Amino acid sequence: MTQNSASKLLNGDTVHRTKQDKKAGGNGFVKNHCLFQQKRYRRPAEKNHHASCTSLYKKPFVESFEETPLLVAVLTYMGYGILTIFGYLRDFLRDWKFEKCHLAREREEQKDFVPLYQDFENFYTRNLYMRIRDNWNRPIRSVPGAKMDLVERVTPDYNWTFEHTGKVLKDVINMGSYNYLGFAENTGTCADAASECAVKYGVGVCSSRQETGNLDKHEELEKLVARFLGVESSMVFGMGFATNSMNIPALMGKGCLILSDELNHASLVLGARLSGATIRVFKHNNMQSLEKLLRDAIVHGQPRIHRPWKKILILVEGIYSMEGSIVRLPEIIALKKKYKAYLYLDEAHSIGALGPRGSGVVDYFGLDPCDVDIMMGTFTKSFGAAGGYIGGKKDLVDYLRLHSHSAVYATSMSPPITQQIITSMKCIMGEDGTTLGQERLCQLSENTTYFRRRLHEMGFIIYGNNDSPVVPLMLYMPAKIGAFGREMLKRNIGTVVVGFPATPIIESRARFCVSAAHTREMLDTALNAISEVGDLLQLKYSRKNRHGSEGTDLFSYLESHQD
Repeated sequence: MTQNSASKLLNGDTVHRTKQDKKAGGNGFVKNHCLFQQKRYRRPAEKNHHASCTSLYKKPFVESFEETPLLVAVLTYMGYGILTIFGYLRDFLRDWKFEKCHLAREREEQKDFVPLYQDFENFYTRNLYMRIRDNWNRPIRSVPGAKMDLVERVTPDYNWTFEHTGKVLKDVINMGSYNYLGFAENTGTCADAASECAVKYGVGVCSSRQETGNLDKHEELEKLVARFLGVESSMVFGMGFATNSMNIPALMGKGCLILSDELNHASLVLGARLSGATIRVFKHNNMQSLEKLLRDAIVHGQPRIHRPWKKILILVEGIYSMEGSIVRLPEIIALKKKYKAYLYLDEAHSIGALGPRGSGVVDYFGLDPCDVDIMMGTFTKSFGAAGGYIGGKKDLVDYLRLHSHSAVYATSMSPPITQQIITSMKCIMGEDGTTLGQERLCQLSENTTYFRRRLHEMGFIIYGNNDSPVVPLMLYMPAKIGAFGREMLKRNIGTVVVGFPATPIIESRARFCVSAAHTREMLDTALNAISEVGDLLQLKYSRKNRHGSEGTDLFSYLESHQD
């Protein structure tokens, strides 16, 4: 709902045909495991390599996706059906000039041009999205930290336009920003260092890295990122979205196969599509689905010509931002090694938020970073900055410096942003001479466990992994999307609500992001408001026993076994 482009960038099963290669290869293993070289895949020898999943994990891995109650699902479909019927009725009234609002429709003078909207997008925007549009794009006039100030606005025409009243809603508890470690702040060491850097270097570089935009700060940051991740080399980019969408096409092309999780972010999907490679989608975190695709790819090769694939790349995320789930990385690495594929790991939400050292999902599972071919992440969440990075072997990074559009054509990262990342990363690593970073990591873990356990005890259906700071609370019905956001704001709590097409049509939700900057008092205030609104809107759908249940015992067990 919040991103209309999500409906346009869904993973597809489109098969791209490739011309016959002059160098035909037989079936056998890939010898040189370097991603950007065009090697052929061959069928591996059959081995009994199916180790039990539990042997791959060093601690409990618990995720919850409680099934939607049947009555709730039926009522949700009915709600969308009623909205659709009334939408067509309103369109009929618009055609007969009874309905005065004609926004999101093509003007008469534009009829001969290519339509700006598809018919269903038009209809959905006019009749469904506009009813609850006031829940998004609220102007903020402060640092989006644990608390924030919102500009009050009203609408005279049912959310088609907004007017500012001049008032400000003070100290709204921010439960929606990806400020996992609380580095989104305007005071403290990071802010002071960024200010000093802006005075020395200015705000903009006005050039790409390959021309006159390569600063000593950029090289310092890249060495620091490589050390933080435990890899040979790294490269930083000025935009997180472009880190995915512009680098995947540099690594993959026609004759290559991309295996993408069905819930991957739009930037990964866009990058995969721009590459021209064949895309096949596996079910979310489903290893049986992934292994079947891998096996079929090895056995059958490319469509029609049946030549071996030049490269096979698995695309996954560390934490999935709409589900709150954590990738089953130990199992994926085992499959990747078994079938000689490559692995691209997007740690946008997990870097800084998971693991005893804050190094992301690889650190969380205690795995070797060398087992991940391409480690990608962003600085927009845990580091309170902007941009992204690619980490891996030096050969890989050197290749991207020459072939990535983000490296060759994009303007370099802003110096104050670079300094913000350096300072916050050194804080997390403990290289600033303090224990502040470790304290924030521990605080985030405690807040996550506490917040999830309390919501579970209240009777809400929450999705995701017990260690994930992204906490989706299921709303389901379309009318409750807008109502929940408005009622929470009345209680001075800022939340993010999400619906179709960003989620499945019957799985609308509120998405909370827990931060180390949240105090226990803030969390209790937010939880009391959530419980109150949950009773008001009848959102406590969980059919599990709320007190003394298996789930509550599990949370207590995990709390007592935290690292």
